Amino acid sequence: MKQSLQLKMGQALTLTPQLQQAIKLLQLSTIDLQQAIEETLESNPLLERETDHVETESGSHENVDFSSIGDSEDGATELPVDTRWEDLMPSSAPTPTLGGDGLDDLPFGERDANPESLQSQLLWQLNLTRFSDTDREIALAFIDSIDSNGRLTQTPMEILESLAIEDVELDEVMAVLHRLQHFEPTGVFATDLKECLLLQLRQMPVTTPYRELAGQLVSRYLEHIATAQPRQLARRLRTDETNLRHALTLIRNLDPTPGATIGSDTTEYIVPDVFVRRVNNQWRVELNADIAPKLRINSEYANLIGKGQSQSDQHFLKENLQEARWFMKSLQNRNETLLKVASKIVEHQRQFLEIGEEGMRPLVLADIAEQIDMHESTISRATTRKFMHTPRGVFELKYFFSSHVAATEGGECSSTAIKALIKKLVQDEDCRKPLSDNKLCSLLETQGAVVARRTVAKYREQLNIPPSNERKRHI
Repeated sequence: MKQSLQLKMGQALTLTPQLQQAIKLLQLSTIDLQQAIEETLESNPLLERETDHVETESGSHENVDFSSIGDSEDGATELPVDTRWEDLMPSSAPTPTLGGDGLDDLPFGERDANPESLQSQLLWQLNLTRFSDTDREIALAFIDSIDSNGRLTQTPMEILESLAIEDVELDEVMAVLHRLQHFEPTGVFATDLKECLLLQLRQMPVTTPYRELAGQLVSRYLEHIATAQPRQLARRLRTDETNLRHALTLIRNLDPTPGATIGSDTTEYIVPDVFVRRVNNQWRVELNADIAPKLRINSEYANLIGKGQSQSDQHFLKENLQEARWFMKSLQNRNETLLKVASKIVEHQRQFLEIGEEGMRPLVLADIAEQIDMHESTISRATTRKFMHTPRGVFELKYFFSSHVAATEGGECSSTAIKALIKKLVQDEDCRKPLSDNKLCSLLETQGAVVARRTVAKYREQLNIPPSNERKRHI
């Protein structure tokens, strides 16, 4: 093959360090951003927090005071910085991890972020219970085999087969299990829902009204409680409908997932990025001041540039000055983008703020991107893991985006609003004659939304609402 040189022309976009930093800051959550700011302040001596500043009240959301970037105090020339960017990098912001081995060593306010797991509580109870060495190993195997709801994921026979202990019979394994089933929370170590409910009933005082009847109902007719006629159940249990209703009330007060009452996941705290409040009948959007701290260049270090230091010292100062300016500009770009996006969302979703989910309008990323002249991927980063504090609660910015459904008058309805209507209709239905999906379609159409039956079924499933035959109640 003959080798040759060829000259070709083409276009390519290279990510500058400023652009990479701007994209990184934009995709960070508030908590991650605060950590990034602190790390930058610690690593860069030319960047400092402006502590002696006068707080001024903003007249509107367009007058938010961002980080100061002036260079009059350091005497250095302004370095070129990218002020606009298009997203070309995948979002890869790390999820913050909360740690700590001992809860006693943590400040009181941080202890809730390290909740006790179900297994650790059961192990604590095991250590307070007298077991032989063999029985303790069996108990540990049972504790390892429960899920987050406190339900066993292995049968006693499977536990026995997994033990590397000689001369252990199934009777001994069952004896250990029966002792463990008296641990708290009541109902743990059950193999299924029926056993879980029976364990809770058996541990109630024998004088508890309707305890025996509730036990018979769970043991014999648990799967028929939701659909069977009350008179028929009462006849089979040789009681009257009044006693049956009391027994059912007792059963409904039991916990089907007792292990879930003990948190096993780390609590994630949410810090709002923007606040929305109503002032003089107008909605005002403001940045959270904690995510936009005032930063400035350290004038003492900046004034040392060009004043006789060694070449390495001069290089160190100039490099850190440039990085400080890049960081401040990137932070300003992030805040400006976040504020623009949040303001447009509020402008579009005023009905939600005023009347709730039923007032949600259809909105997609492209709508906001077009209005503020940015790329859709930029809007995606600006709304991921960013939260808005409103009079109706705290919501992720992505919550306000939803697909559209046709309306009877030629307009469009938000899928979020349709789900809210479905939820409300089901809550108000007669439990003896629950609404079918077809009936829900008809009722939605009377309220201005044209929705296919399969769409209603999909939304109903997303809301964890069972079909009408499973919602039917005779009691």
